[in-house]
Amino acid sequence: MVQIGKRNILKVTRLVDFGAYLDAGSGAEILLPKRYITSPLSPGDEVDVVVYTDSEDRPVASTETPLAYVGEFAFLDVVAVTKVGAFLGWGLPKDLLVPFSEQRSRMVQGGNYLVYLYADNASGRVAASAKIEKYIGNVIPEYSNGQKVKALVFDRNDVGYRCIVDNLHYGILYDNEVYTPLRKGERIDAYVKSVRPDGKIDLMLGGRADVRTNNLAVRIEKALKAAGGKLQVSDKSSPEEIRQVFQCSKKDFKKAVGHLLKDGKVGISDDKTALFMR
Repeated sequence: MVQIGKRNILKVTRLVDFGAYLDAGSGAEILLPKRYITSPLSPGDEVDVVVYTDSEDRPVASTETPLAYVGEFAFLDVVAVTKVGAFLGWGLPKDLLVPFSEQRSRMVQGGNYLVYLYADNASGRVAASAKIEKYIGNVIPEYSNGQKVKALVFDRNDVGYRCIVDNLHYGILYDNEVYTPLRKGERIDAYVKSVRPDGKIDLMLGGRADVRTNNLAVRIEKALKAAGGKLQVSDKSSPEEIRQVFQCSKKDFKKAVGHLLKDGKVGISDDKTALFMR
């Protein structure tokens, strides 16, 4: 079954002057306009397309990649406001409607808003809602500690960065564990630190401690090579200095340096202020 607003692998049924028709199942076809065909197609070929509805609510296929798909959250720009709602640019020819009933406050042209994309059951169109709380936290998180997840940074509060995890759950990255600034709208890989009783997820960057240590040790070696074999930083440096150079905690830095010292790859200067390669 074809999924509106998502990617589909569909077979070419026939070619026409203005494009190709794709098999939508049950004898139905969907047009892939000629402008999206970048290499020759033949009947029976499979193509990877996103399906949406045109201005006359007819399904149409595109090989382009939109900024988000149905079931996902994204920050999108308002390109127009009309009597039916606000329209967002999402990377496809037909803009995305946010009905007034799905706006937290009246959207304005040129504004950038966090929305959730959904398929409207009545019209079959892809639409969006700014009332994101309706779509988060509705299923129980089932993650193991250290599990890798996808996170969208959507807000900043007094303890850290609020995130949407896997388009399903609320999560947070605490300030004292983030060593480079994050931007609202940034999509990142994160790791589950713990799942709280309320279903919200404490996140961390870099994965398990042993993985962070190993990765950091590699980065330290590369930095030493790039600096000609010596760096004016050591485990005696302040947390701020270490954070500025390696975007990590002093605790992780000391562990990584410890591994490198044990392996005989680095040494520490007599005054304990610098690392050098052996």
